[in-house]
Amino acid sequence: MEPPPQRTFEFEDGGFITLVILISVAFAFLLAPYFGAVLWGVIAAIMFQPMTARLARKLGGRANLATSIVLLGLVAVFVVPTILLGISLVNEATSLYNQITSGEINIGKMIHDLHAALPSSVRRFIAQYGLTDFARLRNEFGSSITSSLQGIAGRLLTVGQGALSFIAGLGVMLYLSYFLLRDGDRYGSLVQDALPLHHETRDSLIQHFLLVVRATMRGTVVVAVVQGLLGGIIFSLLGIEGALIWGVMMGFFSLLPAVGTGIIWVPTAIYLFATGEMAKGAILVFCGMFIIGMVDNVLRPILVGRDTRMPDFVVLIATLAGLELFGLNGFVIGPVIAALFMAVWTQQRERKLAKAAAAAADETTGEANAEAHPS
Repeated sequence: MEPPPQRTFEFEDGGFITLVILISVAFAFLLAPYFGAVLWGVIAAIMFQPMTARLARKLGGRANLATSIVLLGLVAVFVVPTILLGISLVNEATSLYNQITSGEINIGKMIHDLHAALPSSVRRFIAQYGLTDFARLRNEFGSSITSSLQGIAGRLLTVGQGALSFIAGLGVMLYLSYFLLRDGDRYGSLVQDALPLHHETRDSLIQHFLLVVRATMRGTVVVAVVQGLLGGIIFSLLGIEGALIWGVMMGFFSLLPAVGTGIIWVPTAIYLFATGEMAKGAILVFCGMFIIGMVDNVLRPILVGRDTRMPDFVVLIATLAGLELFGLNGFVIGPVIAALFMAVWTQQRERKLAKAAAAAADETTGEANAEAHPS
C-alpha cells in the first residue's frame, strides 16, 4: 500500500493564517481600553497561580475556595495599599504645592543659601557659566517643581472624573485574575498547543517568558517598594518636606539601573551639607549608601537569580523605552520584550550551531564509510 501523498502548503492555508492574524489584531484592538487591566490580571495569574494550585490541593481540591482566598489576599496586600498610597500622594502633593505658591517654602531663598554655602572656587566655576542669575534659576526651577506638583494634585480631579473607568478596569483585572488563577494550567495548555512552533522551541520560550515575568516582578517591584519605603522613612525622620513624594520617586527611579535612588538622595545630601546641616547630610549619605543602596545589591540577586540577569544597559534602555511607549506598564513590558528578544536569538544561535555540528558529523561519518569501503 502506497503512503498517502504529503500535503503541501495551499492557498487556503495562507488565507486561514491571514484570517487568524487579522482576527487576533482586531481582538487586541478591542482589548486596548483595558490593556493595563488585562496585563496585570495575567501577571497576577503568572505570579500566584502555583500558590493557588497548592492551596487548592490542601483544601481537598476546592479550587473556587482557594482562588477566592488568594484573590482576597491580593486585594488586601496590593490593591488597597496602592489606592491609599495614591490618595496620600495626591494630598501631600497638594499641600506641598500650596506651601510653594504661598511662599512658605521659598525656592529662591533655598537656591541663594545653597550658593552662599559653596566654596569660593565652586562659586567662581558657577559664575563662569552664568549660573548666578538667581531670579531666572528660581523661576525655571520653581516653575518646574510647581507644575509637576500641580500635575500630581490634578490627578485628584482626574480620578474623580474617571472613577467609573477606574472601577471598571479594576473589576476586569480582578475578574480575569480569578479565572486565570483557577484555570491557568488549562488555558496555558490551550495557548501552548495553538502556537505554530516546534514543541522544543515553544516550551523553551514559554518557560523563559514565565521565568522572566516572575523575576522582573520580584526583582523590580519588591526592590522598588523596599527602597521607596526606606527612603521615605529616612526623609521623614530627617524632617525633609514631602517625604512621601520623595519616597515614591526613589521607588520609581530604582527601576532604572545606573540611575537608581541616588538621583534623589544625592542632591538632597549635597543641599544639606551646603546649608550647614552636616549631621543630617552625613546620616542621609550613610543611609543612602549602606541601607537604601544595599537593598538592590542584596535583594535583587536573591529574587532574580543569575539565569535571567541581563546586561544593565539592556535593562536601562528597555525600561526607558517601555515607559515611553506603554506608560507605567512599560517597566514590566520593556524588560520582558528585551529578555524574549535575547532568548529568541540565543535559540537561533543554538539551532544554527546544532545544524552545523550535525552536518560536520554527517560529513565525518561519510568520510569514515568511504575509507572503510574503498571502491
